[in-house]
Amino acid sequence: MKGSRMKKRMIWLLMFLALANFSTPARAQAAEGDSAAVTAAVDQFYAALNTMFTGDAGPMKEVWSHADDVTYMGPAGGFQNGWPEIEKVWDDTAALKLGGKVVPEKMEMRIGEDLAYTFNYEVGENFDQNGVRQQVSIRATNIFRNENGQWKMIGHHTDLLPYLEKNSGK
Repeated sequence: MKGSRMKKRMIWLLMFLALANFSTPARAQAAEGDSAAVTAAVDQFYAALNTMFTGDAGPMKEVWSHADDVTYMGPAGGFQNGWPEIEKVWDDTAALKLGGKVVPEKMEMRIGEDLAYTFNYEVGENFDQNGVRQQVSIRATNIFRNENGQWKMIGHHTDLLPYLEKNSGK
């Protein structure tokens, strides 16, 4: 009896390992696809951010989810919840026409089934309301969610930038 039970367990273990080996390449392929899609979403966010510095918030509105559970804690301060509050921030920030360019550096990315996040630095420069060049070097966390096959930003959190904090009235 013991030998029979042991034999059945070994067969089940071998079947499990065989199935695990067959499913691993499929998940690895999906992860590679997700990685490319999330990287594209990150690239779109930073392109939209730089376009916003010219006064156009349109591309930024495209990369964000318009859901009620999105959050934003940006370099001007504050804590916005839900798309209407965040959309207003992007419109107000675009109106400042900060110019310059900001890029991500030293990015770490993690991808799950429907959520992905990045940790990175945002570096570059903008101009304050007096036209004075301001260096940007802040930490940022970006959170994305897969919505109907598209990775949309649902959270952005950065360090504060004093020249923006002053302009925000906070």
